[in-house]
Amino acid sequence: MLEVHRTHPAKIRNHSQVAESLNRHGWAASKLWNVANYHSRQQWEKTGEIPDHEELKRELKDHDKYRGLHSQSSQRVLEELAEAFNSWYSSDDNRDNPPGYRKQNYYDDEGRCVHEEHPRSTVTWKQKGFRHDQKHNRVRLSKGANHKEHPRAREYILVEYETRPDVEVENIQQVRAVYDQAKVRWELHLVCKHERETPDAPGDETAGIDLGISNFAAVAYSTEEADLYPGNRLKQDGYYFPKEIAKCDNSDGERATRLHHKWSERRTHFFHAFAKHIVQRCVEKGVGQINIGDLEGVREDDDGEAKNWGRHGNLDLHGWAFDRFTSILEYKAKVEGIDVDEVDEEATSKTCSVCGKEDENHRVERGLYVCEDCDAAFNADVNGAENIRLDINDSTSNSESPSGDRSTGWLAQPGVYLYDLTCGFQPRAEVVDSKP
Repeated sequence: MLEVHRTHPAKIRNHSQVAESLNRHGWAASKLWNVANYHSRQQWEKTGEIPDHEELKRELKDHDKYRGLHSQSSQRVLEELAEAFNSWYSSDDNRDNPPGYRKQNYYDDEGRCVHEEHPRSTVTWKQKGFRHDQKHNRVRLSKGANHKEHPRAREYILVEYETRPDVEVENIQQVRAVYDQAKVRWELHLVCKHERETPDAPGDETAGIDLGISNFAAVAYSTEEADLYPGNRLKQDGYYFPKEIAKCDNSDGERATRLHHKWSERRTHFFHAFAKHIVQRCVEKGVGQINIGDLEGVREDDDGEAKNWGRHGNLDLHGWAFDRFTSILEYKAKVEGIDVDEVDEEATSKTCSVCGKEDENHRVERGLYVCEDCDAAFNADVNGAENIRLDINDSTSNSESPSGDRSTGWLAQPGVYLYDLTCGFQPRAEVVDSKP
């Protein structure tokens, strides 16, 4: 059996009755985040190390702000903060800042803080923190001790929800209360576990995926076809949002926090849409295995020094969450019975997929690969994807390269898909990435 998790958004039908309780818990999550953030920064200054989520839980479990939420909900806030600090600490971009505080301060004319406002953070209830009434479409969400009339009383927020008619809500693993800034109201995200029969692979073919900077990905198929996916939307967001965030008076303020959240949501949506699109293409072409380049160490050279991809390239690479995308792709492919294998991509960008000659000078410019040995000329990123599909670094690989002259066909002129927020990935009429 295959275990699948789905997140179902749900409208809160009795919003006016539960909004105030959800507000208090959303504000409590922000306050706990700030307390843990301050503690982490203090530890960083004293020891040079960031505490992990287990240490934060031990240190703060008796704190008053910890009791503002159900214990498992408080634990999830601390886990999210530890993840954010780990991401900042492991980054090699000096422009990055540690996770900010979730608050907005207001000052009078003399510079004195007269008001402090906290945003409504997402609150997560794990299985011990809620009970589901499937018959009446209701969930009971446990209150934090600070919001009960008596600390040990069994009080809860009774939320009535409504989902799409085609959604069956069962086996809920988590309930998340998410505040929608645009709609000015709360909604529920119900994370459900579904079990289904493990599907058979769509076929025996293999596809290769080469992730990149200029083009987010190139995909080569055994059927002598290739697709190219420019990272146009990711790049646009990568230049727009940092500029807008820099304009904010307070980098930890409400507007900056909202911009960060929107940027993250758009990137996540892109990854999911892209992974879904590729898996659908693979199903159509009878692909049973996807080879994707293992990009571990892409930011460093053989000597451990940071690689210089140019000013724009470094910026793009910083936002290039390839590990996250690979995880999403693996999950969506598994649902369709497709295996995803990370393969060594060493020399795949400088090896001719036609004759196997390795020469870094063959890649004469961006988008163009010319082999002097066999006179083949084709798209450089597709060439890398084809080498990944063939898994040229694995002597036991059974993938065979198609025969015939491919320098004027699919290797030279792949299909190009552009991403649009309203209609997803759509083919571009003409290909301009390769040169004759």
